[in-house]
Formats: sequence, structure tokens, C-alpha cells
Amino acid sequence: MERSLLESQIVEVVAQLRSQAPGIGAYKLFLILRDIFGSRMLGRDRFYELMHRKHLMLAPLRRRHTTNSNHNYRKYKNLIKGFRPMTPGELWVADITYIDTDEGVCYLHLLTDAFTHEIVGWKLSDSLLASHTLSALNDAIDSAREQGLDLRSLIHHSDRGSQYCCNLYVERLKEVGASISMTEDGNPTDNAIAERMNGIIKQEWLYKMKRPKDMQQAQSIMEGIVDFYNNKRPHMSNGMKTPAEMRRLHVALFGGFAPPAAQADRRGVFHNM
Repeated sequence: MERSLLESQIVEVVAQLRSQAPGIGAYKLFLILRDIFGSRMLGRDRFYELMHRKHLMLAPLRRRHTTNSNHNYRKYKNLIKGFRPMTPGELWVADITYIDTDEGVCYLHLLTDAFTHEIVGWKLSDSLLASHTLSALNDAIDSAREQGLDLRSLIHHSDRGSQYCCNLYVERLKEVGASISMTEDGNPTDNAIAERMNGIIKQEWLYKMKRPKDMQQAQSIMEGIVDFYNNKRPHMSNGMKTPAEMRRLHVALFGGFAPPAAQADRRGVFHNM
């Protein structure tokens, strides 16, 4: 009876606050209510459950645009239509997605190897600055060199966002001899592997977990996700090997190059995630 009365009082105050600030989120409401109700206040998870039960959670925001192709940097052609990678380090796909936390939004700058499906570089940041995107690229390059991969045949594929077209990013790719490939305007399916990677991270992990409190907690969560995904999660397209196993096997057999029989035929489509 006492809990039912407390919940009714909380819902009433939420309605009052929402009448003044219709877009205020659940976490900020929780902080305000904790000051109002003191030790009587529900815990955060129980409060969120009450908000869901009473249909008071805000509707999800529309998909955020994390890159902007309206800029004056050079935009490159799509080099991977019908292309099938035959070795790790031959095609990296890049994308940026957002991760919600209680304190706001942070951004995941991600690079995935299209052959092994391994996450080869990533950076979580509080902004969309190109320096963070470049940091993820540098990590991927450093890791590839440590793993004995040959990057002279690398194609880097992304959308046409300014982060990927800016001078520093393009210069870094040219330093390692990479070819630069970009999607056509208005066609997100041109970067389907990167989009699929974002979906796996969110649908298999983030959407099934408690929302991170802040970027520091999101960083810790992402470290666990990347480790599990690369080293423990089997891929059907890899013969049920993990991405890291697929890379190690290929490097051991072919030294990071494409198998000789496969080098003559680059036609086809990417295998599924």
C-alpha cells in the first residue's frame, strides 16, 4: 500500500515536471525526484520500470546523422561494387554510430575488416571531431602491422562524411598505400557491412543492457564487447571461427596475402555477417 502511494506521488510529480519541460529524460527526472523524495525515492532501475509501466518514457529519437557529406573536401569513387576480399587487411569498412548514456550521447568510430569481420580499430568519444576518427584508424594500422598483415593492397571504404574526407585522414591512408573508396550519395547500402556491425553491437549487446551512466562506463562496456566479439563470438561466414581465429589462420597459411588460387578472381559479393 505504501509503495503504491509512493509510486502515485512520483507519477504526479513527473507529470508536473513534464508540463514544464516536455522533453526531459528519465535520468534527469530521477535526479530531480531523488532530491524531492529523499530516502523514500525508488532506485533508478525501479523508477525506469515504473516509467515504462506508466508509458512515460520518451519515444526514441530519430536516427542521428553522424557524418555530413556537405563539405568541400574531395569525395572518392566507390571501388568495391562486386568486390570480394580474399584476405585480412584487404578491405576495411568504416562508420560512426552513437551510443546513448544517462549523461548524453557519445560516438563510436569503428573500423571492421570485411574478410574476417574483426573490429580492427575503434574509438569512443564525446564528439564527431575527425581527430577521433583518425585515432581509430591509427590503432587499426598499428595492430595490423603487429599482426604481420600486409596493407599494400588495402581498400578503405566509408561514407562521404567530412571525417573521412578531411586532409589528415586521407593523408594517413595514402601513407600506408591504401586505396580510398566511398559510398554513392544517398545510398547507405553501399556500406552494408559497417552498418551491420553497428547493428550487432547494439542489438546483441547495448539494447539488452542497462544504459551506461556516462562515457567512462560506455568505454568499459565497449572494451568487453569488442573483446568478446573478436575472440569468442563465432561467425558462420568464417566457418564458425571467431574473427581473430580467422585472421590468425589466414596469416599462418598465406602470410597475410590472398591465396594464390583466389587472386585471379575478385568478382562476387561479400559473405554475410
